[in-house]
Amino acid sequence: MALALDLQPPRTDILSLERAILETLAYSDVFDYPLKLDELYRYLTVPASLEELISYLPQCKSVESKDGFYFLQGRADIVSLRLHRERISNRSFTRALRYGRILGRLPFIRMVALTGSLALRNCDETGDYDYMLVAKTGRVWLARAFALVLNRIARLSGETLCPNLIVSERALEWTARNLYSAREISQMIPINGEDVYHRLRAVNLWVNEFLPNTGNATFMSPSAAERHKCRPTQILLEFPLGGRVGDLLESWEMNRKIARFTNQEGFGLETTFTADICQGNFDHHGSWTMQKYHERLFALSGGSSSEAYRDPKSKREAG
Repeated sequence: MALALDLQPPRTDILSLERAILETLAYSDVFDYPLKLDELYRYLTVPASLEELISYLPQCKSVESKDGFYFLQGRADIVSLRLHRERISNRSFTRALRYGRILGRLPFIRMVALTGSLALRNCDETGDYDYMLVAKTGRVWLARAFALVLNRIARLSGETLCPNLIVSERALEWTARNLYSAREISQMIPINGEDVYHRLRAVNLWVNEFLPNTGNATFMSPSAAERHKCRPTQILLEFPLGGRVGDLLESWEMNRKIARFTNQEGFGLETTFTADICQGNFDHHGSWTMQKYHERLFALSGGSSSEAYRDPKSKREAG
């Protein structure tokens, strides 16, 4: 008699699923950010089906829900906070996208993505717009200079453009591989440079080890025809700086800025300044985030040294 083959994927272990739910909510709790069901599924730290997640959530004692949002027990107050921040963010989101498209038309900029709290629509009244930029190889610092010129114009309207991370086209692969970096990549909203964005995701497939349910983000761009209207102008602006003159200016700008940044408070831990990378995280946001995240995991484990709620992939990183 022929054996019936079970072609269904194996179900996720319940303990692993519980741990993943708590890890995911604990990370977002650092930012007072309750998650909708689809968001909880997207940022889950183990591969699982949506049906498994829906089935198990009512049994997870440390998780509560309200108005379609999920959060850690006793944190219902952050639902109204998220809704309040969404209203604030919606007023800035469209303008941030508009500035992002302008950034993408500046010389030597090949990709623009909105990052930070505004990408999640979880910002306050600051009016800061955070971006990641990808620049032409050999022109990272000139690209940054053009972006800062646009920032000066934006500040006349009380807005601040913060290109916190600028990398060249040959430096798309992330060196820091942890949950924080994985969330940053998966949460960014690409605005300009769709082909470069897909290359960025392709060389950072390690993100799937931390967030196996995430895919590429929705591309917040005009139509393909509109995207290419600016290309001739961009080429024309780049032409005078494409040769030796541009090389000299790039070197001069890089050297003077690095000399200044190395003396700035907060330099070293999460800052990188090279010909291919300009990362100015002087406030150590990644380290702060992971510290607060681990504090929540420690509390969820009852303040014990149990490994029940360790950071995802921590054993791999240690090895």
